Order: sequence, then structure tokens, then C-alpha cells
Amino acid sequence: MGALTDVVPKPMAPLKGGTLISQGIELVKKEVPNIHITVGYKKAMLAEHVIQQGASSVLNTEGQSNAWWIFHTLLKNLDEPLYVLTCDNVTELDFGMLEQNYYDLKQPACMIVPVTPVQGLEGDYIFHKDRFVTELNRNKPSDIYCSGIQVLNPKKVNSLCTHQGDFYSVWNDLIQQKQLMVSDVYPKKWISIDTFEQLSAVK
Repeated sequence: MGALTDVVPKPMAPLKGGTLISQGIELVKKEVPNIHITVGYKKAMLAEHVIQQGASSVLNTEGQSNAWWIFHTLLKNLDEPLYVLTCDNVTELDFGMLEQNYYDLKQPACMIVPVTPVQGLEGDYIFHKDRFVTELNRNKPSDIYCSGIQVLNPKKVNSLCTHQGDFYSVWNDLIQQKQLMVSDVYPKKWISIDTFEQLSAVK
């Protein structure tokens, strides 16, 4: 998608009369009152776009890791579950079922939402015992892998993590403390968008 992302950030790729990220915001705001968006590449353009779509706040994370905002923004003080979604997934979620599943698992610091592996798409395979994640591995296959969707408590993550790197380092910290769990609720629909072909195939 390089020809497109030379002009606009990937979240603003056109989709169904809107953009990838506007479709995501529409999905989320039906169920979640406050939507916070991280922006990096072409941040000013993306920030203006998501504010027009109803984002509650915009967090500048340019040049930082994908988990930086958990430790370095006001969200670090939030002591309640927060949904984390990526802009390059087209998904359909049952937020009520995810919330119930999170509470059934006794509110871990982080609950990752799995998907069935997709041929040709790289992902972090999930290994678990009784829903406690024991390993994430990109090279050793299992029957589920990470979707990029999570439910996490920022305050708990801050209290438990010794590394403030990307999500992979956060997850590994939490695995050691039995605070990373995997949901048994899957997205109703999940498509990762990396190419124009994948974008044009979205129904």
C-alpha cells in the first residue's frame, strides 16, 4: 500500500465510503463511551480525521513503541478494563461477551483475544494452559494466534511490568506473573489489511 501511504496514513485508507479507522470508530462508539487514538506517521492529518470522527482524545506516539502510551500518558492511571484495537484490522466484536469473559477470568492485567490462523499471514501463535498464556511464538504453530485485540487494565500493567517496551515485552512480563490470559471469545469477523487486494475484498 506504499503508493497510498505516501499520501495518507494507512488508517485513512478508503473503505465503504469512509476510511479504515472511521469504520473502526463507528463500531466501537456504539458500545464504548471514550475512544482514544494513538497517532504517529502523518500524525496531524490523522489526528484531524479521527477528531472529526468522534475520538475523545489523540495521543502522539510518533517514534515510540506500540505500548508506550500505557506507561507515559494519563491512561496509565486508569484502573478499569480498556479495549485495545489496531487500525489495520476490520473486525466485528461482541463487546458484552468480551467484557463478561474478562470478569470471568478474574480481571487479569491483560486478556488477549485470539483468532484462527490465516494462511500466508504472519502472527504470534498463542500457547496456554487453562487460559493462562504460557508462550507466544511466531515460528512454532498452534491453533490460535494474536488478533491485536486486547482488554487490559493500564494501572495493573504499570504495577507489574519491569519493561516498558513494545507489547511483546509487556506480554512476556505478564506471562511470568500469570497475568496474561487468552479469551475464549473470538471476533465474529476479523480481517487484517496489508494490501489493496485485502482492502478491496472487505465486504
